[in-house]
Amino acid sequence: MFKRIALYLVAVIAYSAVSGQTARPSDPERDLPLVRAVCKTQQVPYKEQDEKEPEVVSLLGKKLYAAPAEGEELAKLQTNLQEALRAVEADPDSVETIIAYGRALAGLWRYHDAIEVYSKGIIAHPDAAMLYRHRGHRYISIREFGKAASDMAKAAALNDKDFDIWYHLGLAHYLRGEFDKARAANESCLKVVADDDSKIAVSNWLYATLRRLGMKDDAARVLEGISEGMKVEENTSYLNLLLFFKGLKTEDEVLAWAADSELDAATVGYGIGCWHLYSGQKEKARGFFEKIMTGRYWPAFGFIAAEAELARMK
Repeated sequence: MFKRIALYLVAVIAYSAVSGQTARPSDPERDLPLVRAVCKTQQVPYKEQDEKEPEVVSLLGKKLYAAPAEGEELAKLQTNLQEALRAVEADPDSVETIIAYGRALAGLWRYHDAIEVYSKGIIAHPDAAMLYRHRGHRYISIREFGKAASDMAKAAALNDKDFDIWYHLGLAHYLRGEFDKARAANESCLKVVADDDSKIAVSNWLYATLRRLGMKDDAARVLEGISEGMKVEENTSYLNLLLFFKGLKTEDEVLAWAADSELDAATVGYGIGCWHLYSGQKEKARGFFEKIMTGRYWPAFGFIAAEAELARMK
C-alpha cells in the first residue's frame, strides 16, 4: 500500500510544481488519510495558506499558523520535503523513510500531516517504536498531550533504552500536570543519557517536575550533576537555566543571552517564570508566561508549557 501511496504523492507534487495549484489526479487511493494530508498545496506561499486555516488552536483559544521560515530558508525546507517524498518512493516500506518524510513535514510546521504519515506507518509497522515516538512528539506540538503520552508509553514498551522516548513521555505527563508520572519518566530517561547535552535537557525537566512536587531537596540533588564545564551543543538554554537555579548565573544574564532567539526566549522565559512560581510569586510568573505568548515560535516546548500554565491559571 505504501508503494501505491508514494507513487501517487509524487504525481501530486509534480502536478503542483507545473500548475502552481493542488489537483487530484485520478487514483483509487485518494480517500486514504495519508493522501488527503499530502494533497495540501505545496507551492502556495505560507502566508496565503495561513489565511485559510490554522495549524493549531492553542490551549488559550488562539489560532496558530504554520510559518516556520521565509525566503531561502523556507525554500530549503520545501526542497527537503520533496527529497523525502522521493526517498519514500524509492523505499516505501522503510520505517526510516516514513519517519524522514514525517520530519520533513514537521519542519514546515505541518504537524497534522506528519501525524497522518506516522499513523499510516504504524498500520504497516505496528511494532516500530520510533513511529510512536515521532507521532507522540507531534501530538505535543498540536497540544494533544494525552495522545502524546499514550504513544510514548507504547514506544517505551517497545524500546526502553531510547532517550527521546522517555524524554518526550516525561514532557507529555508534565504538560498534563501529571508530575508523579513525569518524574518516573524523567528518572528513566536520566538512566539512558549518552552525553552532556542529553543530561542537561532531561535534568531541566526533572528539576522542574520535582519543584512542582514540592521536593526541593531532591531537585537540588539534580543540580549537583550540572556544571559550567559541561559539553553542550544544542541545549545551552537549558544549561543556562540550570546554572541560574544553582546560583551561578543571574536572571538578567540568562534573559540577555536568550533575547535574540525566539526559541531560546521561550525556553528561558518559561524556566524563569517557573522559578518565580516556585517562590510563590504567581503574578510575576504569569507575566513571564504571558510575554512568551507574544512570540511567534509556538512549537517550542517552553511556549507550549507556558500556554499550559496560563490555561491552568484561568
